[in-house]
Amino acid sequence: MSSDSKLDLSRRQLLRGSLLGPLSAGAVGGTIGWSVARSARAAGSPSPNGAGASAGASVNASVGGRSAFPKKFQWGVATAAYQIEGAATEDGKGPSVWDVFCKKPGAVFEGHTGDVACDHYHRYKEDVALMKRLGVKSYRFSVSWPRVLPEGVGAANSKGFDFYNRLLDELQKAGIAPLCTLFHWDFPQALYKRGGWLNRDVADWFADYAGLVAEKLGDRIKDWVTQNEPQCFIGLALRDGVHAPGDKLKDPDYLTAAHNGMRAHAKAVQALRAHTKRDEKSVKIGYVLSAQLTQPATEKPEDIEAARWANFSVRDRNEWNNSWWTDPVMMGRYPEDGVKLFGKDMPAFKAADLDEMKQPIDFLGLNIYKADTWRRGEDGKPVPVSLPPGYPRSGVDWQSITPGALYWGPRFFHERYGLPMSITENGLSTRDQVFLDGKVHDPQRIDYMHRALLELGRGIKEGLPITGYYAWSLLDNFEWSDGYKQRFGLTYVDYQTQRRIPKDSFDWYRQVIASGGKSLYGKTVLSATQVTDAG
Repeated sequence: MSSDSKLDLSRRQLLRGSLLGPLSAGAVGGTIGWSVARSARAAGSPSPNGAGASAGASVNASVGGRSAFPKKFQWGVATAAYQIEGAATEDGKGPSVWDVFCKKPGAVFEGHTGDVACDHYHRYKEDVALMKRLGVKSYRFSVSWPRVLPEGVGAANSKGFDFYNRLLDELQKAGIAPLCTLFHWDFPQALYKRGGWLNRDVADWFADYAGLVAEKLGDRIKDWVTQNEPQCFIGLALRDGVHAPGDKLKDPDYLTAAHNGMRAHAKAVQALRAHTKRDEKSVKIGYVLSAQLTQPATEKPEDIEAARWANFSVRDRNEWNNSWWTDPVMMGRYPEDGVKLFGKDMPAFKAADLDEMKQPIDFLGLNIYKADTWRRGEDGKPVPVSLPPGYPRSGVDWQSITPGALYWGPRFFHERYGLPMSITENGLSTRDQVFLDGKVHDPQRIDYMHRALLELGRGIKEGLPITGYYAWSLLDNFEWSDGYKQRFGLTYVDYQTQRRIPKDSFDWYRQVIASGGKSLYGKTVLSATQVTDAG
């Protein structure tokens, strides 16, 4: 095990005892001092449900009859510009790599495009009214880089900024706080032609864009995200070729693009702090990962350690890990196991790059959809636990139903990095339809979100500094290379008429928010993590 996986002594105390359970936390200088109490959960046999799932009635009790979620918890919803806005060529918007990619035969399911999407550009008032009805405290949205800078750099598009000003005004009237993501994959096509993420200048291009957005919109935004899921806009887009722009770079170039992406994040942090119109202390800046999570098969210390190791190890030559994308921006270094794995394919870069990458941020955003299960093998080494045949999944094959991800993911991330966290995406794809009664019933989504929030609440009760939860998504939308096949929304969108129909999950989540999470708690037949009869 590399030195990168070794934790400081205070956090390693989590492993003491034969069982791990509720952790009492004392906040000291923004960090958490942990102490271990004996778990009420049994350390059962290995199960892909994770960590001692057991059959029989379960009472998901809140603390002293109260919700586990604090009063200032940011209950929210999330979207992204290209997935909902439409208006692909209106009011001076420049093309993005996704506008071009969608025109390639076979690139997107059934040739779908984001040209119209949910027509949010024209229907934003209706969508903010939906959010107000839902009762959300915060809305995570993204700015389209080529909408406000058609060439990626140079002259700003005032009409593009006018749209976001109108949106922010509407949110302000509704009492909804914005969480603004600067980049959610719609890279300007003009800059791609100049080398894109392979060009070292991209860090300065992105910083200039960040500073401009802060100047134009920062009077009403205090919460920011620099980038969303580098594993996707670098890995899927430039290594695997299944997302825009569809390149298949060899490892040296792929790693160079990843390196420049993290440099761009760091420079954007500096630009936001320099150009925001708010008191600097009130501005919160985060960085969002496609969290590749693990959970232990049981709560035995050896299985927890196996899952922890797997959560941060770089085992394969692909994008699907956490530490390659987080250690440089948090610790100023690449993980040792990844450097060894890539060997001679590691790109040469300036010695100062890693120091520059390590810019102080205020929170980590975790997009959480699933977890893989791990345990200690017979030889003492970590081994994955395979899913049994027929194990429950969502409408997308890659998403197994593993609610424990919402507990173990934030726990492992906080042990390693010590920052507050926000769950910046969590949701479920189901094959929704309008029923004979004219409504959209989505019980699987409700059950999944209920389980996920119970597990998130467990972490909060144990002292994890989790500040918010953003359901993905407010609306069904353009799901990238899957087009409109997948539906993740709390609101059904008929793409032919653009009619919005709130699903059952919309009303369920509204009740959760209105109760501050209290409605989640009560007697259930199964524990939150048991999703099969076998447990």
